[in-house]
Amino acid sequence: MENAKDKQAEIGVLGTGRMGQRLAAMFASAGRNVILGSRDSAKAVEIAEALAIPTLRGGSNAEAARAPAVLPAIFIRDGLLDLLDRHGADLTGKLLIDISNPFNSDYSDFITPWDTSGAEEIQRRIPQAQVVGAYKNVFWGVFDSPRFGETLSDVLVTGDDAAAKEHFLRLAEGTPFRYIDAGPLVNSRTVERLTLITSRAGRQLNSYPQMNWRLLTQPQSAEVHPA
Repeated sequence: MENAKDKQAEIGVLGTGRMGQRLAAMFASAGRNVILGSRDSAKAVEIAEALAIPTLRGGSNAEAARAPAVLPAIFIRDGLLDLLDRHGADLTGKLLIDISNPFNSDYSDFITPWDTSGAEEIQRRIPQAQVVGAYKNVFWGVFDSPRFGETLSDVLVTGDDAAAKEHFLRLAEGTPFRYIDAGPLVNSRTVERLTLITSRAGRQLNSYPQMNWRLLTQPQSAEVHPA
């Protein structure tokens, strides 16, 4: 059987924390060839082997950064921007999937001011890549049980490059979410702030981290014109 070692990775995930492991497993389970990267490549290999998904393998951050699409799963407060700087040459012309919310250490607020977002800061630091924001509104627990009854929840997708968004959506095919184009990258400010509010509300409702959004809609009724 052909596995991830036999094919070039389609997506590289940087970081083996709760989000990194789950996103790598999700994309691999959807049929993508994924490399899970870490500062400690042996740790990433061990995690990938334990997950036992044929299209997932572990390696170093450097190997993951060489994939055509790169998803860093590291907080800005923990050195994400510096990490991306170190791999800047490998990110030229690539899709960079930003999942980060710029939380402070106790998750009570953001370390970014109101007139920017984590996604915009990454795009400013790494202008040679095409940044697409996604999964910012999805908490780690949702990846373990992504369905809410029979309902798929939403992932809000932001970005300024249409081709990069299309690339991301192709990678996301087969994953258990509904994807909504939430507009340009500047709209990440709203997505990130809403995620901060959701976090607080979810803890009050004792639902954190098993919570997400679904835009509730119903068909417009036909207009009735007088005879």
